[in-house]
Amino acid sequence: MRLIAVCGCLVLACTKQPPPAPAIDPNATVRFITPPMDGPVSTILASQLERSKAENRRVLLYAGAPWCEPCRYFHEAVDRGELTGKVGALDLVAFDAQADAERMLLSGYESQFIPVFALPGPDGKATGKHIEGSVKGPGAVDDLVPRLKTLLADAKPN
Repeated sequence: MRLIAVCGCLVLACTKQPPPAPAIDPNATVRFITPPMDGPVSTILASQLERSKAENRRVLLYAGAPWCEPCRYFHEAVDRGELTGKVGALDLVAFDAQADAERMLLSGYESQFIPVFALPGPDGKATGKHIEGSVKGPGAVDDLVPRLKTLLADAKPN
């Protein structure tokens, strides 16, 4: 009899569906934050985490370049408000992948491709959770949005 009860519990546990992902506020915006030209990246990100906390916004390090086609498409989509309501309230601290490469590396941020979106820890240092690269052309935004959602699932609002 006990075996049947245990099996019944296992069946129920296996069929239990995970809770649905929380709904994203349809008015939640994505915005770029321009960091200072010098100073440790970790200090800059830790400060931004504190500022964004007051608005219940999440923060990611973003690194791109003007010559990067997916970066340009993504920037233009953010500027036009096309990401509003798609990934939640998000502040992207925007570094230049080439000019800021050394100071990003000193805080643990490295990648092989751009654009890079990286989740900072509370101290502003890299957590190792990031996405990088995208397809060329107008499909870049459609490629990046679901990947950003997955990355942000690990980022609690401050």
